[in-house]
Amino acid sequence: MEPRSYLFVPGDRPARFGKALASGADVVVLDLEDAVAESAKATARQAIAQAVRALPAADAARIAVRINAVGSTEHEQDLRLVRALPLAALMLPKAEDAVTLAALHAQLPNMALLPLCESALGVAQAASLAAAPGVQRLVFGTLDYALDLGLDLEADLAPLDQAAAQLVLASRLAACAAPVAGVTPQLGDAARLQADTTWALRRGFGAKLCIHPDQVAPLHAALAPSPEALAWAARVIAADAASPGAARLDGRMVDRPVVLQAQRTLARAGR
Repeated sequence: MEPRSYLFVPGDRPARFGKALASGADVVVLDLEDAVAESAKATARQAIAQAVRALPAADAARIAVRINAVGSTEHEQDLRLVRALPLAALMLPKAEDAVTLAALHAQLPNMALLPLCESALGVAQAASLAAAPGVQRLVFGTLDYALDLGLDLEADLAPLDQAAAQLVLASRLAACAAPVAGVTPQLGDAARLQADTTWALRRGFGAKLCIHPDQVAPLHAALAPSPEALAWAARVIAADAASPGAARLDGRMVDRPVVLQAQRTLARAGR
């Protein structure tokens, strides 16, 4: 099953790494970019190297690192670090150019790439980014994108609808995993986290970024199918098995798309 949650942890806060792994997050993203002050970048690299090398293989396979953007003064040093570590993935901020991703893949052929689309240009280039070699899935950097376009996300995420559709469509055309939705910055607001997750699910996203361990379990619960959806899916599968290709259920035709959707619903629940 594809990861559902990506939990950011500042790379210069090694005391938090274990708590992040214990949170149940599918992927822990050790951050070298926005969450780390310029003066602490080198310290963060050292902390990440020491921590990752000490992890059991199963935990190391859940670690990604968000490096600094191409062209930044820290980018090459970050690359030297990730080349030496057994990481699950590399997250690249400010992704806007498929050529850059191809170059990264050439240097790190066994590492999954997670390009962050967080600008107007990044979203406009979503199709080429998703199709670049090594890309596992796109990530929507919603806060930076909103800043770039002057969007107000305080009430809800409706201003992101058009960009979300572009990322989901680009991912599907490139046969990537469904994209990762952005963070919910309102900490301790269960209702907003639920609303943001529902928004993302309804638009075709398959995972979400988190910024606190307390967001992980509610996110997983929100991403899971409801008991009603699971019951309906099970009945669809049973109806199709009883009358393949010509089933009816509650007055509704059960054709192949309905059966496939039911299978997908059950798969989301691990069935």
